[in-house]
Amino acid sequence: MLALLAQAAEQQSPMGSFQGMFVMISLFFVIFYFLVMRPQSKQQNEHKSFLSKLGKGDEVITSGGVVGKVDRVQGDLVFVDVGSNVKLRVLKAQISGPYKAPEEKPAAAEEPAKK
Repeated sequence: MLALLAQAAEQQSPMGSFQGMFVMISLFFVIFYFLVMRPQSKQQNEHKSFLSKLGKGDEVITSGGVVGKVDRVQGDLVFVDVGSNVKLRVLKAQISGPYKAPEEKPAAAEEPAKK
């Protein structure tokens, strides 16, 4: 029986464990790429595209939470109209994205009050 164990130990090469580990690391990297890196780069490209197409009249939200309409774009500055005759100068990099107003539910869709 001891001879069988010795033969089994001789048949395993020291590179066998390395190859298995290499396959596992490669598999982990592929999963990480498709779950994390690819969606993040896609989102960054969409944001860059939005900022490059930014124009007058677009409703935007800043990273500080200010909502307004773009009055004009001047280089890396965006002038945002936030109220009656109030315009803010905001860096283009600080524009989070387009503002989408929340949809209001119709009154019929509300649940009846519980007694």
